[in-house]
Amino acid sequence: MKQHSESQLKELKSAAQSLYRAILTMETPAEIRQFLLDLCTPAELEALVDRWWVANLLTEGRSYRDISELTGVSVTTIGRVARFMDLGEGGYRIALQRQDKD
Repeated sequence: MKQHSESQLKELKSAAQSLYRAILTMETPAEIRQFLLDLCTPAELEALVDRWWVANLLTEGRSYRDISELTGVSVTTIGRVARFMDLGEGGYRIALQRQDKD
């Protein structure tokens, strides 16, 4: 990650909050897709989609090897997703639970 000065860190926190609010303004999956296509490079978006796909497959109880073969995602990345599902901020858990309600 980049090194930031104290003033940059304060501005970065504000910019992050602004981004979170911007995401909340999107009303449909199509709008979110448009926003993410503008915001992310194709590789960044692919990485996000891969991680989300992996998270869903992990909740199905699939093995790392099975997930890797199905998705092409490395076992290291799968392990990272699994670790954050267990020890992260809880974002995966919230989104997966809410997705199940739809």
